[in-house]
Amino acid sequence: MARFPTSERFVRWSAEHARGVDICIATVAALFSVVVAVEASPLAVFVSLGMTVPLAWRRSRPELSGMVIAGFAVLHVIFIGNTLLASAVVVPISLYALAAYGARWSSLTGLVLALLGSIAGTVRYFGYDGIPVSSQVMQSVAVMIFMLAVWAFGDLRRVRTKQLEGLTERARLLELERAQEAEIATISERSRIAREMHDIVAHSLTVVIAQADGGRYSAAKDPQAAIQALETIASTGRQALTDMRSLLSVLREDTPRDFSVIPGAGDIDSLFHELRSSGLDIAVSVTGEPRELSAGAGLTAYRIVQESLTNVLKHAGPGAQASVEMTWAETELVLGITDDGRGGSAALVESSPGGQGLIGMAERAKLHGGKVTAGPKSGGGYSVRAVLPYERTSG
Repeated sequence: MARFPTSERFVRWSAEHARGVDICIATVAALFSVVVAVEASPLAVFVSLGMTVPLAWRRSRPELSGMVIAGFAVLHVIFIGNTLLASAVVVPISLYALAAYGARWSSLTGLVLALLGSIAGTVRYFGYDGIPVSSQVMQSVAVMIFMLAVWAFGDLRRVRTKQLEGLTERARLLELERAQEAEIATISERSRIAREMHDIVAHSLTVVIAQADGGRYSAAKDPQAAIQALETIASTGRQALTDMRSLLSVLREDTPRDFSVIPGAGDIDSLFHELRSSGLDIAVSVTGEPRELSAGAGLTAYRIVQESLTNVLKHAGPGAQASVEMTWAETELVLGITDDGRGGSAALVESSPGGQGLIGMAERAKLHGGKVTAGPKSGGGYSVRAVLPYERTSG
């Protein structure tokens, strides 16, 4: 725990109990001043009370407190004769309060009145017969310097208070900004998990359904084909379960996180093999020399191809053929996935409430500076085109 100097701890404590401290100071000053002034005159008692009682609100309402004390100080100089009352000690206290807690105009006004009062008070109470003028001038200058020093300490305290308030506000804003960043990060992570879950579940269930339908139709004539379909279903289910556990492990705090290998552009060939085994006819064309993609961009390319071909398997109808073109250009990877099935039906399915396939692909591509366009082809079928930029490497 940080330790503050004794003076700083006292200032902090007094600020926390400002009302009580000011009332106690005003009460002590008033009692002491009245005891001294009661021997002089009732007017002296009245002036003493008028100068000391306003100390009770010197921090809560510094301008009002300072002006009331200044007014009674003028009455003191004019009507109390040659007797300097004990209540005069509150003048520098009030000046400090104005400089430290009051508005700038009240602080400067109080300083001017204090300097003028220094001259008037010195002449009034220390201007004895026979004292040279030079001595009176020196006395006035000394009191003025004292008042100026009190005001300077008060103004320094005001600057210090403003700095602390600025630091406190800055800390509050930083805390708010950190909370907002955490919330944004949470929303982004939630969206990422939702996209991954959609791709994993949609792809796996589509393959499982296709294999189950194929096995059911071929079970009577070709039992071996049915066995192979069941093996594919089991393999796909296990892989989907592994991917889901890996994805959801980031949400668990009490278990080690499972960081499985993230699929990338190099795993697209295995995706083709898996979908071909599910009965989808895929023609693949690769142009250009493959480049090294970042983990995120590679995963995006893989998911776009996976989602597009999964939609072909689900919506293009039986016997549909898919074509995948991968073009490695100088600064970007261009993916083109088309089919010759019922493209209009696919469009209707994707635009129905709850469809997240095209939205997820577009969001993934946008995160890496790319874009995705999709729509039905004229004459039937559906087309998806994705562009993923990457840094150009010097040959």
